[in-house]
Amino acid sequence: MSVRRLAAEQPEGFAFTPENLEWAKAQLRKYPEGRQASAVLPILWRAQEQMGGWLPEPALRTVADMLGLAYIRVYEIATFYTMFNLAPVGRYYVQVCGTTPCWLRGADAIKATCRKLIGEPGDMTPDGLFSWTEVECLGACVNAPMAQINKDYHEDLTPENFARILKDLKAGRPVTPGPQNGRQTSAPEGGPITLIDPALYAKEDPDEEMELVGAGAALTDHDAKRPGRAANVRERAVPKPPLSKGRNPRRE
Repeated sequence: MSVRRLAAEQPEGFAFTPENLEWAKAQLRKYPEGRQASAVLPILWRAQEQMGGWLPEPALRTVADMLGLAYIRVYEIATFYTMFNLAPVGRYYVQVCGTTPCWLRGADAIKATCRKLIGEPGDMTPDGLFSWTEVECLGACVNAPMAQINKDYHEDLTPENFARILKDLKAGRPVTPGPQNGRQTSAPEGGPITLIDPALYAKEDPDEEMELVGAGAALTDHDAKRPGRAANVRERAVPKPPLSKGRNPRRE
């Protein structure tokens, strides 16, 4: 593991905005007295967001003072978790997944595109728009290769469509997150291949009077494949027995 150090150039100070300060105080109220240190991760994350994606050293001290922690304890946390950036990042911070599924599907080509259009990992473009890094799995393996840009996932990347995304961001044009090859979320690239029989979606006879048999009645295989059946399942038609005189259904 490489050593993660604070940036050489630091601002003179840090203070939460009034809105973020109120938000941080609300986090502290979630924990019992004496356990406020448990809020260190979300408060550090809010400080990083306020700074545009990185944590300066004065922010670490501010958070430590707020939580009653020694400075070194907060430094340890910030330097351990790679989600915290210890140096300034670009306005568009690109995180390219390099874990096995993405690597097998072409992550090296996506990283090469980053080097071509942005620079080396950790470098920032002269206009301050872009910086990038390689990260571990971001949980979108079905749509590999992928990259996270700020808070959005961009999936099913190729060098061509990824370069187009970066160029559109630079030009101020809107980009669409998610799959870049037209697939629907994480569905198969060629379209649906299961549950496509129209009979599965045929409407029920609205005149058929049904009664749920037993609170825990099991679904048949046919019923289980119908959308919405889990909530509205009705078993086979069963005639309702008439109530006899003097019969108390609550005692049965």
